[in-house]
Amino acid sequence: MHVQAQGSAVTSSVPRGKRPIDWRRVLTVVLFLSPAIAFYALLVLFPLVQAGYYGLFKWNGLGPATDFIGLDNFRAVLNDEIFRKAVSHNLIILALSLFVQLPLALALALIVGREMKGRAFFRTIFFLPYVLSEVVTGVVWQFLYQPQSGINEFLGSIFPSWEPRSWLGNPDTVLYALFVVITWKFIGFHIILYMAGLQGIPREFEEAAQLDGASPFRVTRDITIPLLGPTIRLTIFLSALGSLQFFDLIWIMTTGGPVNSSHTMATYMYDFGFRRFQLGYGAAVSLIIFVICFGFALVYQRFVMRRDYDGSTAV
Repeated sequence: MHVQAQGSAVTSSVPRGKRPIDWRRVLTVVLFLSPAIAFYALLVLFPLVQAGYYGLFKWNGLGPATDFIGLDNFRAVLNDEIFRKAVSHNLIILALSLFVQLPLALALALIVGREMKGRAFFRTIFFLPYVLSEVVTGVVWQFLYQPQSGINEFLGSIFPSWEPRSWLGNPDTVLYALFVVITWKFIGFHIILYMAGLQGIPREFEEAAQLDGASPFRVTRDITIPLLGPTIRLTIFLSALGSLQFFDLIWIMTTGGPVNSSHTMATYMYDFGFRRFQLGYGAAVSLIIFVICFGFALVYQRFVMRRDYDGSTAV
């Protein structure tokens, strides 16, 4: 007993210093991270700083920026009725994506992702539009929406009294016509994500519920969909960011028209920045878009996706 007490006293008398820094390991980490940090700084941080700088000038992109106007560009953007309409269009696309596109993708994934004959064929059909480029998709659907072709002819063959209409030329229908194209193109991407999530759900859970007498609807509602929670939250995140930044299909099909009724924040930025040679103003718009998207990403990951980081799987 006396020897043990002496040993513990000697041990306790040894000062506990900080662990020495393993400089070789630190150098290895820095060397591996340096290329990624350099690319991130070059492709993300530097353009942001440059956009913030040029947003303080009235600049047409020709020659150096010398006409300093401070925050006037940012105030003009926020006070512009066209920009506010563009924000509302982004929000409409976002709402339609969350309440129409994603539920439809989930329903199709639940049907195709199960033991269904010909499911490989249907998976290919749904995913094929996502492979097409935005330019090809926009040109094809622009032709289909013409008054004397495509959709109007199809509807006229079903309803004899149908009168052809210009879907993309009517301010009341253009945004919803564009959303049909957006859904057609991107629904396959979300279906694939949901099907990947379904493959990660053990079949034993659903089989046990069925043995207890649960109907297929209750199994889907109470077991399958809750276990798909992380995938559902991820698709909502991707869909929301995509809706806030949407540009290519809309610009190809309508260039924001007619009478600004299909402008989004991105098409508004391109229109004023590059077509009208107001690059200082366009830089201010781009920085505002970044702040909106970055703020949404931070809030969503902090309050919604945090449960995934903590290991929760519930919706």
